[in-house]
Amino acid sequence: MIDLILTHQNLFPEAGCDEAGRGCLAGPVVAAAVILDPQKPIAALNDSKQLSAKKREQLREEIQEKALCFGIGIVDHTEIDQINILNASILAMHRALEQLQTQPAFILVDGNRFKPYMQIPHECMVKGDARFASIAAASILAKTERDRIMAELHQGHPHYCWEQNQGYPTPAHRKAIAQFGPSPYHRMTFQLLPLDHQLGLFD
Repeated sequence: MIDLILTHQNLFPEAGCDEAGRGCLAGPVVAAAVILDPQKPIAALNDSKQLSAKKREQLREEIQEKALCFGIGIVDHTEIDQINILNASILAMHRALEQLQTQPAFILVDGNRFKPYMQIPHECMVKGDARFASIAAASILAKTERDRIMAELHQGHPHYCWEQNQGYPTPAHRKAIAQFGPSPYHRMTFQLLPLDHQLGLFD
């Protein structure tokens, strides 16, 4: 376990933002915004990528119970294709911030790109999900929500193995695209297959 920083500065409340699914070939990008309660610490918080699926689910429940407030924002595959994945990721974070019952005085964002939200001061933090508790909490909520969505989509399209790869470009996922073609949930502006396998994919 690591010791995460509770807040970055003295403006309270401070919201942490993160997204999940940016590098996937299918499905939405999902973001979360979380304002933690300093009086209700969550001891096991960590970057969602460092946690097992079971631990993420346990922490999801604890975050939702103990946080002052949280929000989830979703941008689907069609919007991603229209505005590109960077803009979609930022839009998802804005939508998550819109869901907060308390307006933050400061926003911490995982990564290095963001667009101002309601003129609230913000700062981007590379690898912030491994440094700041609020971003780690947001990463867990975003990841678990997106995994839930992909598990539901898997029921109608089981040959892509989304219950295992969540839409990421694994060999099994790409093999299924080559065999069955893209699904209605694939991001058509992404390179679904290596260039030497693209011919005939969309015929």
